[in-house]
Amino acid sequence: MTMETKAGWTTVAVLVGRLIFAALFIMAASFKLMDIDGTAAYIASAGFPLPKLLAWLAAFFELALIAGFVTGAYFSEAALLAAAYVLFLGFAFHGPSRWAANPAEFGFFVDHFTFVAGLLFATAHGPGHVLAMKRGWITRR
Repeated sequence: MTMETKAGWTTVAVLVGRLIFAALFIMAASFKLMDIDGTAAYIASAGFPLPKLLAWLAAFFELALIAGFVTGAYFSEAALLAAAYVLFLGFAFHGPSRWAANPAEFGFFVDHFTFVAGLLFATAHGPGHVLAMKRGWITRR
């Protein structure tokens, strides 16, 4: 594979990855916004206080992540915050306390780690060189 071919595929892979991250958070934010009361009830079921406020904050946070993934602005910071958020969600809503009642929760829990791995890789490598606003604190390029 020539350097030009590798660079072309790398550019495509980074853009597709950014779009996948954005799409996942678009779905998550959409579901929250379409049924904010259901989201609040789910948050309350995990024992968190102020579930309606937390549901709205989660939706707005996810919208901010989408902006970072789509534009590339503060991309590495968005990916790192998303990794922390997804890890938190894995433990809070699918963690060990839920496995006894529903063994399928373990699978949901493990899925969060594969997502976190991708987000950490994105944090380290940034938004790529195409269609990225190149703003951020972690990676200055």
